Amino acid sequence: MRYSDDVLDSFDRRKPRRVTPEHDAELGMVVEDAGSGFCGEIVAFEYGAVTLEDRHGRRRHFPLEPAAFLLDGTVVTLRRPQASAAPAQPRRTASGSVAATPTRAQVARAGRIWVEGLHDAELLERIWGDDLRAEAVVVEPLHGVDDLPAAVREFAPGPGRRLGVLVDHLVSGTKEARLAQAVDSPYALIAGHPYVDVWQAVKPSRLGMEEWPVVPYGHPWKEGICAALGVKEPALFWRRLLSRVDSYHDLETPLVNSVERLIDFVTAPQE
Repeated sequence: MRYSDDVLDSFDRRKPRRVTPEHDAELGMVVEDAGSGFCGEIVAFEYGAVTLEDRHGRRRHFPLEPAAFLLDGTVVTLRRPQASAAPAQPRRTASGSVAATPTRAQVARAGRIWVEGLHDAELLERIWGDDLRAEAVVVEPLHGVDDLPAAVREFAPGPGRRLGVLVDHLVSGTKEARLAQAVDSPYALIAGHPYVDVWQAVKPSRLGMEEWPVVPYGHPWKEGICAALGVKEPALFWRRLLSRVDSYHDLETPLVNSVERLIDFVTAPQE
């Protein structure tokens, strides 16, 4: 090792200190480890170290220490480049749709989506409210479907005035199924789910249960559920249940599929 004429020269505080240049370590950059002489291309970063691969395909890891590498024959300090900001992800609605850009209030479509009751309407608003407003679709509660065929005839669905109806307990052989079959219009779609009440379409895991209690056939479902769970105020229980629903993932698939079908049907382009 060669020394200067004055071995104390390096301790002379009057001399300016040599500053080692810093460079961002970039993938594909060819550098040499100053200590070992291993030369290669930067192929990876890992825990404060850099991985070099030489022309023979051999790889070695070296810590990103000060003045540890040669770049074009110059001693440099490599630093890992700052991570660039991740591209902004589109905001998703509770239904999983890409949120639309905020717009002015729109005139409601002539078409409608009907649901059986207020709880159904509140659940649709919580999950699909953004989508419905973006499409200018109004949801109206029917308070039961006993007069469904007559109500549909009175609404008079047609081109540009489509009607979608969400029906609870739409199972073959039920009263609801018979009423749905009595509706005969290409501009009306009846879609439903197999659950006795829309409460049951909320996954029981949202309340820490594996399954909903079984209510004996012939007993009112909501009253039976409240009795089984020791609930004295059904209205308060519904508010609690609704508050646990944050996205479509919290709902059973048959309900989600039916609501999506109804929205697509009502908003279909005019023929």
